[in-house]
Amino acid sequence: MNETLETIWKRRSIRKYKPEPIPEEDLHLILEAARRAPTGSNKQNWKMVVVTDPEMRRKTAEACSGQMWMADAAVILCLVTLPGEGKTNGAIVLDHAILAATSLGYGTCWIGAYDDAKVKAVLEIPDDHGLVCLTPVGVPAEAPAARPRKPRAVLFAENGFDKAMDYELAIG
Repeated sequence: MNETLETIWKRRSIRKYKPEPIPEEDLHLILEAARRAPTGSNKQNWKMVVVTDPEMRRKTAEACSGQMWMADAAVILCLVTLPGEGKTNGAIVLDHAILAATSLGYGTCWIGAYDDAKVKAVLEIPDDHGLVCLTPVGVPAEAPAARPRKPRAVLFAENGFDKAMDYELAIG
């Protein structure tokens, strides 16, 4: 199987991290993967706040519905869209960062539970900017098994919404 697919297959939500730093070179590779993500009309209408300071990570975790385990990761990434822009481009950008982190052996977890105003206050994000999601990035302290997925025929339709599509793969 190709390396990209292997990375996608092995990616898991990690909620426990070892107190180890991420080498600067690895962090820069993760950020570069995000920078190279496609955006509509190549607008690159986003900004990423890279939270490395331990106290700032703690405050950010508090603003994310008190999910304090996030602060144990070496870094928290917060994807912000510029005024008047949607979240779709931001999701692609953050996904590129998450897959790059996975390929380098780091854990991540999509964080959608947050208080918009509190995160913006902690990270000094202007009110007219949008938040897409956040993710901690760090050395995993757990290796969860793959979670179940709905059957293919429920998720995919061929040539029309109510025309179930199913297929077989030689791999999981």
